[in-house]
Amino acid sequence: MLEEVERWLAERSWSVADRPLHRILAAKQRTGHTISVVLPALDEEETVGEIVAVIRHDLVEQVPLVDEIVVVDSGSTDRTSEVAAAAGARVVHRDDILPRLPAVPGKGEVLWRSLLVTGGDIVCFVDADLKEFSSDFVSGIVGPLLTEPDVQLVKAMYDRPLAGTGGQGGRVTELMARPLLNMHWPQLAGFVQPLGGEYAARRSLLEQLPFPVGYGVELGMLVDALHLAGLDALAQVDVGVRRHRHQDGQALGRMAAAIYRTAQLRLARGHLVRPALTQFERGEDGFEPRTYSVDTEERPPMLEIAEYAERKVA
Repeated sequence: MLEEVERWLAERSWSVADRPLHRILAAKQRTGHTISVVLPALDEEETVGEIVAVIRHDLVEQVPLVDEIVVVDSGSTDRTSEVAAAAGARVVHRDDILPRLPAVPGKGEVLWRSLLVTGGDIVCFVDADLKEFSSDFVSGIVGPLLTEPDVQLVKAMYDRPLAGTGGQGGRVTELMARPLLNMHWPQLAGFVQPLGGEYAARRSLLEQLPFPVGYGVELGMLVDALHLAGLDALAQVDVGVRRHRHQDGQALGRMAAAIYRTAQLRLARGHLVRPALTQFERGEDGFEPRTYSVDTEERPPMLEIAEYAERKVA
């Protein structure tokens, strides 16, 4: 490990217990910063309500830390929107944001568009499929942005049990993202959960970053933030244990392909020879190929979008 990373781990790696809630709240009142929490959601009626309810109870009603909770629904066919609204979130539908630009599928697309419908100086992203959710996931990663003026992006780190076994989650992280980061961006080797969906950042940073539209958004954002702001502007906070719905091996393969493509573009800004991934499923006549396109699109920095620039002026 680089000496610079060892120093960073000592200075920019914290636990949620390092910043009690009263200290975070005092820092918010002192700085005047506002906080938006965004949950990108697609068919998450079973979990999104509890997440919203916990954030609202703990960090809006009990302690006035969070200023708005926004669920961006990217086309759910279940009751995600109704459940989220009933729990106290403002629900916005992806296709209603920036309608002149047709939306494409993908988590990164939703996160990018969320900047247009939120107002917080600090934006905190939380996945909508978490189980046994704790508001520490929000207060933990928002805390350093309120107490440390030089910090611009904070990732959550946690244990990820799989099938009841600790430390077995994050398979794409271990097999794809971590090797890529260690080999090509060794300054980022200290991040425990580089692909984690829970992170917070200053709007002033997010609006300058391009957003890969799909699964590559977390890796792309981390790499681009490193180049734009430097390692010391990045941090991570241990928030405990993350439990969520795990995907099957083929879905993980598609995720890995998108992440590799995101890394490839940042290494060479070149073009994929074949932006597709073929996988196999057993059918009646043996193994049958299934080919999926790999995300090849990125959204530009939000500052380049006229509607966003007009909103800032207004």
